[in-house]
Amino acid sequence: MTRDQARLIVGLGNPGGDYEYTRHNLGFLVVDRLARKNGLDFRKSSFANGLMAQDRKETEALHCFLPTTYMNNSGLAVKQAVAKLGLDIAHLLIVCDDLNLGFGQVRLRGKGSDGGHNGLASVFEHLGTRNIARLRLGIGAPRPAHDRVPRLAHDRGTVDYVLGEFTKEEKSRLDEFIDRATDCCEVWLKEGIRKAMDQFNGKS
Repeated sequence: MTRDQARLIVGLGNPGGDYEYTRHNLGFLVVDRLARKNGLDFRKSSFANGLMAQDRKETEALHCFLPTTYMNNSGLAVKQAVAKLGLDIAHLLIVCDDLNLGFGQVRLRGKGSDGGHNGLASVFEHLGTRNIARLRLGIGAPRPAHDRVPRLAHDRGTVDYVLGEFTKEEKSRLDEFIDRATDCCEVWLKEGIRKAMDQFNGKS
């Protein structure tokens, strides 16, 4: 696949050491791994509220971006980056956690709803479209003991869950999970969304 325009891969999360290894920062962890795998270093962006790692090789231009506007305002920083880069929306990929998928599952889609994810909702609002590729990474969901029905996204228990650290069992699988999600991003970059969907969706 010839890459003749910039590609932007955005990890959603919250800045700061207190949030680094929480479930809600899985998007940050994956995009950080992708950047390091490609020998890229993050620096404070001069044109968007976030950290940017860039690689330019001939006709290629890969940009990895971590907004620092906090999750619920992610769209503001993404809009700034897209505008400055003159980016085609088809060349944007958002990477984020997902309560609706079991831990370890990945699901890539080219469009759809925000699924109750505030970061995605912010991106859709600021860019004015839902036709944006998103790689959703399963973190499971907290379930009340009495009926095992997942809590709503705004419940205090769910907020505590997504901002909580991974369990010991999850940590034992986390490195492989991040590697697989990173591989999915690279297939999206090199071979397109359809190939990446066929190869990675539903796998855990």
